[in-house]
Amino acid sequence: MPESKKNCIVKMLPKELNPVLREALEARCWDFSSLPYAEFKATRNKTNVVLYTSGKLVIQGAESQDFVDFILEPEVLKDLAFQQKQQEFVPHAGMDESGKGDFFGPLVVAAVYLDRGMEQSLGDAGVRDCKLIKNDAQLKTIAADAMKIIRGRVGFVSIGPEAYNRLYNSFGSLNRLLAWGHARALENLLHKVPECTEALADQFGDEHLILNALKEKGAKIHLTQRTKAESDMAVAAASVIARAGFLRRLEELGNLAGGSLPKGAGEQVDLRAAELARQGGAELLSRFAKMHFRNSYKALGLPPPPKKEFTVHH
Repeated sequence: MPESKKNCIVKMLPKELNPVLREALEARCWDFSSLPYAEFKATRNKTNVVLYTSGKLVIQGAESQDFVDFILEPEVLKDLAFQQKQQEFVPHAGMDESGKGDFFGPLVVAAVYLDRGMEQSLGDAGVRDCKLIKNDAQLKTIAADAMKIIRGRVGFVSIGPEAYNRLYNSFGSLNRLLAWGHARALENLLHKVPECTEALADQFGDEHLILNALKEKGAKIHLTQRTKAESDMAVAAASVIARAGFLRRLEELGNLAGGSLPKGAGEQVDLRAAELARQGGAELLSRFAKMHFRNSYKALGLPPPPKKEFTVHH
């Protein structure tokens, strides 16, 4: 296990992997310099990687964990890292949501149960944090493959815009709504996999928000929340499956709205929102959109509320 400090990770690198690490860094245009007792020092975006002649590898900076998750383990350590992970592996659920940053469409939450041996298969299928998959058609294919690999061990909740708006008004907080959605998805999963006792979610609020929203089936769950949880394969699979579900429902809503509904919350969204508002005002817009977003106020020609009431955390 690495010795970890704040924004600092230390690992031992087998000598034969030195050139593999250097090649991975060179391919990404890291800046190299010399350092006493070190093979090299490489720097990029305020993150430093120092490989000492002893084999000790020191990674420091705000993106240290990203470097380990997305470069060191998959490209340099490969099988070595996988074997270590398998030795440490505990079957668990991973949860993620899609749609919280999209004005149009639902909020979708998925909870995926990852058992021993599935991680490699999901990785081979291209499963990773859905934000890293820019092509929607590719994402849908990856999600379909992931569903086959996990063999139906998934809990799924899709909260359409009208239900979302009612729940948001009831909870008065996006984090409480998210916690409620995560809890329902996890409970749906526990109906299928009652032996699950560990769950992991991305950090979006106090973990007690989810735990308090869980009913009897979730009483035995040990829940962990951490930033960048998508580096965990169960959470990555949940993110891909949730996003595919969001895209399907957004397309269905677009058919009902008489034209496609853009993703996100940018200029194209404002134009489409204004069009729907002209056709049917807030009543029509609320069938397709999350009304606490600033976009709805623009579309309806209303002054925006204080930021704390509509801020969406991405």
